[in-house]
Amino acid sequence: MAINIVLFEPEIPPNTGNIARSCAATGSRLHLIKPLGFSIDDKQLKRAGLDYWDLLEIHVYENLNDFFDKYPHGRFYFATTKAKKYYTDMQFEDEDFIVFGKETAGLPPEVLANNMETCIKIPMLPIDKARSLNLSNSVNIVLFEALRQLGFENLV
Repeated sequence: MAINIVLFEPEIPPNTGNIARSCAATGSRLHLIKPLGFSIDDKQLKRAGLDYWDLLEIHVYENLNDFFDKYPHGRFYFATTKAKKYYTDMQFEDEDFIVFGKETAGLPPEVLANNMETCIKIPMLPIDKARSLNLSNSVNIVLFEALRQLGFENLV
C-alpha cells in the first residue's frame, strides 16, 4: 500500500528533502517532474532528508507529459489554493497520486482547468492575508490525511 507524492518542478532543496524524508518514513513514493531547481545530489537536499535516502522510492520525469504517460490509469489529486474542495472532502485510495506545484507558481493553469473536480486545497485565511503554506508542510498535511483514511496500514 502506498501513496504517491508528486512534485512539479520543485525549486527549494530543503522542501524536497523534508518531503523525501516524510515519504521514506511512511512508505510513500516520491515523484519529481523536471526541471528541478537543484541537483538530486544537492547538500541541502540530502541534509534535509538526513539518512532516509536508502528508504525512499524516488522517480524522476523529464516533464509533465512524461509523467502522465507513465500512469495513464492513475487517480490524481491536484493541490492548489484555487480549488473549491478541501483535501478532507476526498476519499483517498491506495496508489493515488497527490500532485503539488512549484513553490513560486503552483501547478500550470491548464492542468488545474482540466482537473478541477480533483483539485484540493487546505483551508486558510483569505488569500490576501496568507498566500499559501510551505510546500513541505502542505504535503505532510495532505499525505497524513490520505494515510489516515487508509488506516495507517503498515505504520506503527
